[in-house]
Amino acid sequence: MSDGVIPTVTELVGLRAAVTGRRAARRGSHGGGQALSPMRGRGMEYAESREYAAGDDARHIDWRVTARTGRAHTKLYQAERERLSLIVADTAPGLYFGTRVRFKSVQAARAGAVAAWAAVRDGDRVAALRGSTTEPPVSPAGGVRGALRVIDALARWYTAPPSGDEGLATALDHAQRLLRPGARLLVLADPGSVAGLAAARWSMLAKHHEVFLLLLTDPLEMAPPQANLAFRADGRRVEMDLAGDAGRERWMSEFSVPVQAALEKLPSRGIRVQALSSDAPSDSWLSMLGRQPPLVA
Repeated sequence: MSDGVIPTVTELVGLRAAVTGRRAARRGSHGGGQALSPMRGRGMEYAESREYAAGDDARHIDWRVTARTGRAHTKLYQAERERLSLIVADTAPGLYFGTRVRFKSVQAARAGAVAAWAAVRDGDRVAALRGSTTEPPVSPAGGVRGALRVIDALARWYTAPPSGDEGLATALDHAQRLLRPGARLLVLADPGSVAGLAAARWSMLAKHHEVFLLLLTDPLEMAPPQANLAFRADGRRVEMDLAGDAGRERWMSEFSVPVQAALEKLPSRGIRVQALSSDAPSDSWLSMLGRQPPLVA
């Protein structure tokens, strides 16, 4: 059992029960052949071309084959058998903190484990990465084996801030290289890390993928008491006066404002975003996976 400060593999494995008890999403048959379609959507890949038929979408004309044969041809697409679920782990120092139930880092590890088990439930391959230029991503794999590899990495990353981390922007750069159209992307992040990113980056990700963002928060950050608070940082005592308006305003601009900004602005970019407090059930966000994606502005 976790002490709330360091995540354990045992507790992350145990979260499988929180997911498998839910109704699995229908993703079509995985047996037999799959019909080809001239319509392209998320999770579709090119299969072959055939001669154009009345009613085919002109946007999917295969111009190369048409030019070579002299007859109009249409591209056919086939649904990918296994979607990729990629978990991006922000490991900013501000996550290794908490005042209720568990550290935000432990909640991040637990939410990532829930996502890994959801991928297993839905028949996806699952992978994970952080913003490192030296540590490779956890490569995609299906089934329990894939989930356990991700869980092992999450337990390591969220035990203490790992060395050589270049930040969330670097992690998302890695993600863009790994993802294929139709993939599912879950980003576990400190709100401060998200605040430092350009909104256009999220639009690019949401254009071809399902993107979910969990903002890890702590109750003290979101609703501090009107008092003089003492903290210990780097071996020294730090006091903050939150009784006055100036101190509270600085505090809220650091913690609450980035959360509200993301919640208000990112849905219009096609991102499904939710704040996840350190004292909330670690699977409380899971219903997001079943919602229809918002319209991209």
